[in-house]
Amino acid sequence: MAPQGEQGCRRGCGVSRVPGAPSRGDVAELSVVSPRQAGNAGGPDGHGGGDGTEPPSAPRGAERGRPGGAGTAETSHQALAAQLSPQDQVGPPGSCSFPTRCSVSTAKSLLFRFLPFLRWMPRYPVKDWLLGDIVSGFSVGIMHLPQGLAYALLAGLPPVTGLYSSFYPVFLYFFFGTSRHNSVGPFAVISVMIGSVTDSLLPSENFVEFVNGTNLTVNEARRDAARVELVATITVLTGIFQVALGLLQFGFVVTYLSDPLVRGYTTAASVHVLVSQLKNVFGVSLGEHSGPLSLFMVSGVQLQGMRPLLLLLLHHSPCGGRPSLTPAILPQIIVSTGISYGVNLNAKFGISVVGHIPSGLKPPVVPNVSYFGQVVGNAFAIAVVGYAICISLGKIFALKHGYKVDSNQELIALGLCNFLGGFFQCFAISCSMSRSLVQESTGGNSQMVWIVTFVATLMLNLDIGLGASVAFGLLTVIFRTQL
Repeated sequence: MAPQGEQGCRRGCGVSRVPGAPSRGDVAELSVVSPRQAGNAGGPDGHGGGDGTEPPSAPRGAERGRPGGAGTAETSHQALAAQLSPQDQVGPPGSCSFPTRCSVSTAKSLLFRFLPFLRWMPRYPVKDWLLGDIVSGFSVGIMHLPQGLAYALLAGLPPVTGLYSSFYPVFLYFFFGTSRHNSVGPFAVISVMIGSVTDSLLPSENFVEFVNGTNLTVNEARRDAARVELVATITVLTGIFQVALGLLQFGFVVTYLSDPLVRGYTTAASVHVLVSQLKNVFGVSLGEHSGPLSLFMVSGVQLQGMRPLLLLLLHHSPCGGRPSLTPAILPQIIVSTGISYGVNLNAKFGISVVGHIPSGLKPPVVPNVSYFGQVVGNAFAIAVVGYAICISLGKIFALKHGYKVDSNQELIALGLCNFLGGFFQCFAISCSMSRSLVQESTGGNSQMVWIVTFVATLMLNLDIGLGASVAFGLLTVIFRTQL
């Protein structure tokens, strides 16, 4: 009979120490024995291995439970022992020895996974990448300035919140993100989704006040403060959803957001962006509408003055030119700002301007949790859409440049940007769509999904359209794979 320690080890875990192994100071020889092998002594008949041959050390006719029978099925002991470092082998001689789960290498791997910059920062090729990163960072920073202001207005918020959203998330993504080319910050589609929530829950009509007892005017200060508080709550809740999904390894859900679905949704969202800015471009009052079919609640009389400019835009063809190190948007910002300030366009001609931008950064403020029940559905939709766009762009760039993007870590990184940014008056962010939208993905890859997504989003608004699009996409996947 084998020693009691060896029998218990075989029954308990299938990992045994070789009979007669040396003491603690020597290298322990380990073997992995499956329950079937341990019971049959290495072969179906109990007389050796499956090829009909027996090692010289294995006595013929070894019975179940004897050391000789187990030895006939043991693999290379030295090869297995070489894979285990001394600090990974635990337990006294004769007991089961497993690799420790809480080792230095495991902790280091988890730290590098949660903080990816610790892995690539020490190996950063300064001579090859530094100049290009400086030029690229300068160009993207110049783009963040006007986009942040514009997307804040698109969300119905004060312009300064767009600058906050262009700063804090970018700083946080540096530590937690895994994509080298994703530009996180304000995004038009997310801003439109936030703007629909602010218009429905906190419309301007709720802040109308009497001035001098006769005139009605909107108290913009009260309205903006209330909307900032609401949007900060949405942003924090969006971040909570994204971090929770990332920790639960739900990054695979992007598989079900196919290429046609995302393309149709973002294209229809761009129409919402265009229509929402018509009142600012043409100086007309279109009114505020929310809910399904709100895109079409514009009278034809209000659009009469837009025809000349629309014809000009349709017949405009950009001129080609050589690339320049100076961003094209930079001189436009400088010239337009100088003209507006020098001529005083706001006072003389009534042209709307951004106005005063407060300097400095705001201290963190705890969001109003009483809004959670009203915005939980919107926050979840924003979390899913923002992540889908971000991971899609990240995979495109990763495939092109030959590196990998961790989908779950991207979900956590985006969630931390939103969660922490919400305390500093930021609104929910995603990644900028500067080139292609998404890469090819599995799922319902059909042109019909694109059409249904576009029409549903255009007709039913962004939140309801997203639900209809995802439902149709899943039905297409089921139809293509099961029928």
